Amino acid sequence: MLKTRLLLGTIMAAAAGGVLYFDSFFAPYFPILLLLALGVGVLATRELVSLIPAENRPRKWVCLTGVVLFVLLPFLHPFSILERVSSGGVFAAFTVVALLVEMARYREPGRCVTRVAHTLLVVAYLGLLPSYFLKIRWLASDYTVWMLALAIFVPKCCDIGAYAVGRIFGKHPCAPLLSPKKTWEGLAGGIVFAIVTAVIAGQFVPVFRHGILEAAAFGLVVGLAGILGDLAESMIKRDGLAKDASKAVPGFGGVLDVIDSILFAGPVAYFWFRG
Repeated sequence: MLKTRLLLGTIMAAAAGGVLYFDSFFAPYFPILLLLALGVGVLATRELVSLIPAENRPRKWVCLTGVVLFVLLPFLHPFSILERVSSGGVFAAFTVVALLVEMARYREPGRCVTRVAHTLLVVAYLGLLPSYFLKIRWLASDYTVWMLALAIFVPKCCDIGAYAVGRIFGKHPCAPLLSPKKTWEGLAGGIVFAIVTAVIAGQFVPVFRHGILEAAAFGLVVGLAGILGDLAESMIKRDGLAKDASKAVPGFGGVLDVIDSILFAGPVAYFWFRG
């Protein structure tokens, strides 16, 4: 399991780095990032919808439509549309659509309001949150590729540190009801890994205006956001009585299990770099 996790983790990290590098040649449109984001969004949406009990499960096509819309939204920036279309406005419009769909399909009381709530959860979790992560690519900076890389690798290095330190030194569970294997020792190790990753990156690329202290603060805050994102996904899986979101990624579980920490860390990184 550990070897598989390390091997696939390395491959996925290299693939992410390759996407960020080669997409730079297509600026400001970034089609490779778009295709990757759409693919991940669709797969993760299918997993999340399947975790919801059948009697309360939202309509998959509605959820997929909402997630795809939010993934596409940042990519409208080169066409000067993003300035006129806000994420809040799109989410408000989608809320109306979700209600209208249930109104059109209404037959009997008991489930429709719950389905609307689950629909909005799926779209907010896998559409709205990742849209802020994707918006980093269009910030007013020459180093957005590195900012996006930090939004990925700082929380993922936090994951690696928490996993490694927790396996070796972990004794005190930090969230036994949500994720029994996570420990305070692992959490501390993950935060250290996140800080070190951000500090080292800051020495090579001038993305932190206030030097090493800002880099360390970024590692701490984004690392913590990643941990909370991981725990949030653990809660969703436990509520759906599942150990993993799926078995799509050997050693990790599902696509959701791979991206969970980035979902919370991405928006934090976006507002941090936007200043």
